[in-house]
Amino acid sequence: MYSWIWRHLPGGTPSKTMQALILVVAVAALLLFVVFPWVEPRLPFNDVTVD
Repeated sequence: MYSWIWRHLPGGTPSKTMQALILVVAVAALLLFVVFPWVEPRLPFNDVTVD
């Protein structure tokens, strides 16, 4: 998968490296700011029952 992404990025090695870094940061930001906040209320971690 990583080699497929690397082959399809345009430019030389420095350009591909920067584009790959931007892709990693974009995916991390999407997960942190969109996906995880959406999923968090649906997780059962707050349903703690102590008898």
